[in-house]
Amino acid sequence: MTTVITRPSPSAPDFCDGILHFSAPSDDFARLGQTPAICDGQTGIQEIDAAAVYQTRLLADALRYLTLQLCAAKESGHPGGFASAADAYAALAMLGHTNIVTEVGHHAPGFYSAMFLDGSLEAMGIRTMTELQARFRERDGLLGHLSGAIPGLLAPAGPLGQGQHFAMAGAYLNRDRLFPCTIGDGGLGEPYILSAMKHFHTGYPEITNFLPVLIWNGYSQEHHSMVSLMDNDAMIDYWRAHDFARVILIDAKAYDDAGQEGAYVDSTRFSPEARLAFSRALLEGMREAADSALGGTLTAVIVKQLKGSGVHAAGAKSHNLYPGDRADKPNIAEALERGALSPEAWALVRTNLQRAGGGPAGQTVVTEFERPLTDIGALPTQDFAPGESAVPASAFAAMVAELGRRDPLFVVTNADGNEASAMKAINDALKIRHPTVDPLYNQSPTGQVYEPLNEDACAGLAAGLALFGGRSLWLSYESFAINGWPIVQTVGQAMAELRRKTPAVVSMFTAGALEQGRNGWTHQRPEIENYIGGQMRNGNVYLLYPADANLIQAAYGWAVAQSNKCISIVASKSPLPVYVTPEQAREAIDCGAVCLYESASGSAGTVVFAVTGDMVLLPVFAARERLEAAGYRVRIVAVVNPRRLYRARDVAWLHSAEPDDLFMSDTDFDALFHGEALIGVSGGGTVALEPVLLRSRAAARDLFGWQRGETTASPAELMAFNGISAETLEQRARELMG
Repeated sequence: MTTVITRPSPSAPDFCDGILHFSAPSDDFARLGQTPAICDGQTGIQEIDAAAVYQTRLLADALRYLTLQLCAAKESGHPGGFASAADAYAALAMLGHTNIVTEVGHHAPGFYSAMFLDGSLEAMGIRTMTELQARFRERDGLLGHLSGAIPGLLAPAGPLGQGQHFAMAGAYLNRDRLFPCTIGDGGLGEPYILSAMKHFHTGYPEITNFLPVLIWNGYSQEHHSMVSLMDNDAMIDYWRAHDFARVILIDAKAYDDAGQEGAYVDSTRFSPEARLAFSRALLEGMREAADSALGGTLTAVIVKQLKGSGVHAAGAKSHNLYPGDRADKPNIAEALERGALSPEAWALVRTNLQRAGGGPAGQTVVTEFERPLTDIGALPTQDFAPGESAVPASAFAAMVAELGRRDPLFVVTNADGNEASAMKAINDALKIRHPTVDPLYNQSPTGQVYEPLNEDACAGLAAGLALFGGRSLWLSYESFAINGWPIVQTVGQAMAELRRKTPAVVSMFTAGALEQGRNGWTHQRPEIENYIGGQMRNGNVYLLYPADANLIQAAYGWAVAQSNKCISIVASKSPLPVYVTPEQAREAIDCGAVCLYESASGSAGTVVFAVTGDMVLLPVFAARERLEAAGYRVRIVAVVNPRRLYRARDVAWLHSAEPDDLFMSDTDFDALFHGEALIGVSGGGTVALEPVLLRSRAAARDLFGWQRGETTASPAELMAFNGISAETLEQRARELMG
């Protein structure tokens, strides 16, 4: 076949403007490409005949070509991984299954190419290849790794090992759709991918409409993958050991007639007949897998093909382009010329992809629509009187339990036990989802409390459900939350970009460091508060510190009503004083802070304590007594929603979906925080107090916070070990006051 280079081809469709290489129509096209295999009005091919097989191969070629030229346009990006996945993606799309997520952010240019071909990117003003290249890896364009904000793409993909959570969440909320998830064998080294799916299947054996598709290409991004030496039987057994009753493996090696060495081969090097045989096997395997998964059998597909198939290099060397890797570089130009399509073929693959799944993915996949939610009304709360003692976590648990009663799809995820966190009411009402029925332990196969004992699995399912339009709640010990936080961070950023409303992803961290003295430093890791606090400048991230049982109820009531936000609540499981009325609590969550106490008088000047947390208020109030006895006026302010205390210019709220521009005014801020001395106090990380220190006009300021863990007999001893006691607070206040 002779390839001609035209810019542009006079006969090419308009969207091909910018494509560098075209081929002449082939004899196969004349025979098998005259009529789209997906008929008008159909969502996928109706039979696997010669035309469907040939056109599936064409689609794979088109995706490879676009992926490589797109990356070459910016001399960066990752073409190699998707190149080995293109045949699998093409088979799924031609069968009508377009609700596809991925675990591999490096496959982004391939997914963008698919969204370009089906017309989804026209919603972004991307109509031609020239425009696609201009917007790739640019601001307000197509970021280097996948984002769910791109039309037609269901979920973000960046860190490895996350895609399966989105597939399972989609399957949970949409039982009649198939949710394929492509997984790279480089990422398969993360063991929680398979363990997460195994636990989900144990808890939800009836939900099998997600389909992991392992792209087994032998390489990671810079070396061989850790599973590259496994043989086919061992890989099948590996998946079967994780509950997959049906494992379908399509190995390109079985169709190789080009004499390629090694276990991993490039199907684009086959003869035309062998290529069609491989494409047919993929179509038949994917159809069988889809029917199996939708029919109630946990199923996986493994596609074994060399990384870099059909592009400029093979193996890990195909993973990434670097400066100088332009489209006219010999090895890239040769690959593009070899994979070029005729103008007529481009028109055909576009028609097929525009029809697949019922229309462009940007108009048809489940995440392009706002999901209707069960009306839960106003959740009931308990009104605690100031001066009472109440457990914040328990008050919160009662609301969670009632929400679950009202919304049967609501899921609570927890790895370390609700009962241990004074939230047994959740288990009593909603039951732990478990195949073993046992009333003593609140276990039921229909429970709404998901406990995989893995924070990544807990956070992943909860975040995925929220992103896909459902209500969820992740509960964790603050000490271990870091093991699951990255996917919440990923989803939080994605929510800031979405074009639709979706429930906020909500988490609550109990058993803070101060309550874990006897357990020692292994359970004392409140530094995650700094991690989350550092994200508040993003614009849609909120770290809430309810100071008592009324405030935590107000915090959760507010969080449940929010959209496109990432909200974390930090509170204790111990009986603690109640400081504010329910009405004051609701106002405090809205405005950001509330005065818990102010001295009636004091002639020696005013000391202001700005506090994040609940238990840490105990030494603050004890210091207040000492300072008042010395003639000082003391004001104690609970910083409960510090995001509200920033100045508008400090936060990227303008860039967020559902933008929130509510910030405390200077007048209100001064009324709460102005004094001769300001002391910030936190039982955990201190980043959440940053907005207070930024805005304070106090001439003298200081900050007390967590330093490190230790084994202690009481919270007071642990706080004192970290320099937080009535004595140290009083002494520092006196020094600041001169």
